[in-house]
Amino acid sequence: MSLYELLGTLEVGFVFGLVALGAFLSFRILDFPDMTVEGSFPLGAAVFAVLATAGVNPWLATLCGTAAGFVAGYITASLNVRFKILHIMAGILVAISLYSLNLRIMGGPNKPLLNVDTVFSSFEGFGIPGIYVTPVFLGIAAIAAKLALDLFLATGVGLSMRAAGANPAMASANGIDVGRMRLLGVGIANALTGMAGALFAQLFGAADAYMGIGVIIVGLASVIVGTSLFPSRTLFLASLACLAGALLYRLAVALALNADFLGLYASDVQLVTAILVAITLVGQSTGAGRHIKRRLKK
Repeated sequence: MSLYELLGTLEVGFVFGLVALGAFLSFRILDFPDMTVEGSFPLGAAVFAVLATAGVNPWLATLCGTAAGFVAGYITASLNVRFKILHIMAGILVAISLYSLNLRIMGGPNKPLLNVDTVFSSFEGFGIPGIYVTPVFLGIAAIAAKLALDLFLATGVGLSMRAAGANPAMASANGIDVGRMRLLGVGIANALTGMAGALFAQLFGAADAYMGIGVIIVGLASVIVGTSLFPSRTLFLASLACLAGALLYRLAVALALNADFLGLYASDVQLVTAILVAITLVGQSTGAGRHIKRRLKK
């Protein structure tokens, strides 16, 4: 693997680290299987692309993409909390709706970002070689999002959210509005995904309505791989494991696709993902997997 390929892998890994943090919040903290990310990821990209090409400041456009993701997640949680639609079905309904909405926002299946300023442009000319600017910025952004999520979950509202996810009945008995916690939590999870989509579009120079396909699998794969290899009972280390899982996942995919003897192509990335997740899950249930966990805990 060349230096450029390694840096590209890190860039994508940090972007999907944001998706992993969102999946960690919705699936692990709230126990809310959320499929909305399949639509909120390209939604963040579409909103950014349209605003940026219209001359809006890239930082503001990225923030708007993040806000759009929050709204998408809030709608999903509302369908579940207020209208009693099953959480998985609510996410699927919103994701399907967002596909059509993204086409309307962009006026077509994709929106190229030709000669458009990005958030990465702000860091050019600071003495850092150009090839390192993007991975360094994305790494800082992913770590900042992780720390912000940790701080939020340590607040009173965050503790209430964790309680609502761990034991809804007990949380409700103690005066916690479980529905409100789900609305806020799923919204934040998709805000992180929307931000990832906006950054992904800037990274690759275009927004596409189909770029959300398989995003939920990538997010879950990152969480499963990270928390399996680096098990922890503390929130700080658990969220850090999600970021590490995103990087390891992307690195494993890149190595598999670059292994000539395997005969894999870029189109096989979903197959590689499925195999990696399956291996991880099998490892968790075998003696070898439990032995590795015990070794890591020592």
